Amino acid sequence: MTETTQDLAAKYSRLQQILRELGSVVVAFSGGVDSTLLLRVARDVLGADKVIALTATSPTYPQYEFEESQRLASEMHVRQLVVESNELEIPGFASNDRLRCYHCKKELFSLCRAKAQELGMACILDGSNTDDLKDFRPGRDAARELQVRSPLLEAGLNKDEIRYISRDLGLTTWHKQPFACLSSRFPYGTEITAERLTQIDRCETFLRHRNFRNYRVRYHGETARIEVATEEIPRLLDEALRCELVAEFKAAGFTYVALDLEGYRTGSMNEVAP
Repeated sequence: MTETTQDLAAKYSRLQQILRELGSVVVAFSGGVDSTLLLRVARDVLGADKVIALTATSPTYPQYEFEESQRLASEMHVRQLVVESNELEIPGFASNDRLRCYHCKKELFSLCRAKAQELGMACILDGSNTDDLKDFRPGRDAARELQVRSPLLEAGLNKDEIRYISRDLGLTTWHKQPFACLSSRFPYGTEITAERLTQIDRCETFLRHRNFRNYRVRYHGETARIEVATEEIPRLLDEALRCELVAEFKAAGFTYVALDLEGYRTGSMNEVAP
């Protein structure tokens, strides 16, 4: 790794030391920026035979993200276990209360723990980082309850630093947009159903295929609220693209299509949370 500053080099060294001390690990692996770096460094430090990537498929996890996770695990020569998890069957999840993320993470980490015990792996890891402390993250409670370690957070790494190290290591995920499960597109209290998840997935696929880099489609009943990076907002005002987008979103089941002029931001649904 190229040392940009002594501070970043110290954090990276600390991350390696934390992983070295754990011995063997199961990484909750989504194929996102954070879990990909964590998996790569764990493999480098411990060896591929001491690392397992566990990926849970569900209606809230887009197929293209799952396929990306498979590609990444294969490139790193790390064994990937795939388990099925239907969060819509978890009490409190589909009704979308404020602890939705807790319910989801408790299910995921319970699956990880069962596999870790079955395979004799010492520890379960997730990709939380210091930026996660700035937002409402009830899933952190589930991690603590099930004794899940967060080495990136423990090493003091933030998202920008994770991207920098990822680029230095040649990981293609270094500039990937932040990923959050599709359930994060719904206001608290709005029921999450398989049909509504399909609506959101279809609309976000439209934006992804047109090379928008940072985007979300938020569900508000009959209305789809689009968030894209502020520098990409002018693209949506192109007449041909605008007409194509409106037609696609209405075909997906929305009556109204709205553009959020504040632009893309993570956790925007928490802005109205008590």
